[in-house]
Amino acid sequence: MMGRRFILLFGVTFFILHSSFFISCTEAQEHIAKAVNPEDSVAMMQSFGVNTLISDSGVIKYRIVTERWEVNNAKNPTRWEFMKGIFFEQFDEQFHVEGYIQADTAWYFDHQRLWKLRGRVSIRNVKGLIYTGEELYWDGIKHEFYSTMYSRVVTPERTMEGTYFRSDEKMEHYMVTNSKGSFLANDIDGSDDNNNAAETAPNDSATDETYVRPAAVKRPKY
Repeated sequence: MMGRRFILLFGVTFFILHSSFFISCTEAQEHIAKAVNPEDSVAMMQSFGVNTLISDSGVIKYRIVTERWEVNNAKNPTRWEFMKGIFFEQFDEQFHVEGYIQADTAWYFDHQRLWKLRGRVSIRNVKGLIYTGEELYWDGIKHEFYSTMYSRVVTPERTMEGTYFRSDEKMEHYMVTNSKGSFLANDIDGSDDNNNAAETAPNDSATDETYVRPAAVKRPKY
């Protein structure tokens, strides 16, 4: 009788210890998630319904209007993101409007002072020039725009299209290469060469080594 009780007690004790060991092993398992991708990092600042003024060297130069503005310092390079579109007003030193810039999406890489505008990019200045394209870079150090994608420039005198574009910030001295376009008759016969040279000549400080320009093509005779 004592032997049966001992066997029963031993069985119950073994079952309890075995169950406790199994539970403890189960609870000790860790569920480790995948590493966070830097591109998925949460922005450190989000602002909505933004309408603010931006200064450059102590002078107010731009107004930014956007639905959402995110600042992300976890990504490399660090950047501001405008995923819901952006609208700029450019001002001169007397706070007069010089032009307008608009794009569906924009990124500003703060350390490089470089803007990347993408999606229905458009620029208009006070002289009536209109630029449209799908992608445009704005270099805040060199103070110039450039693009290696299709661009269209329309002025009161001419229309130009091409796959390489470069201009100063005021869109007064610009160039379009790999291009096609329509011009006034005096552009073709050379009677207005002095006025047009400043608009179509490349910026001397520009570096175009990575782009191959097409050979000169004779203009058709009319």
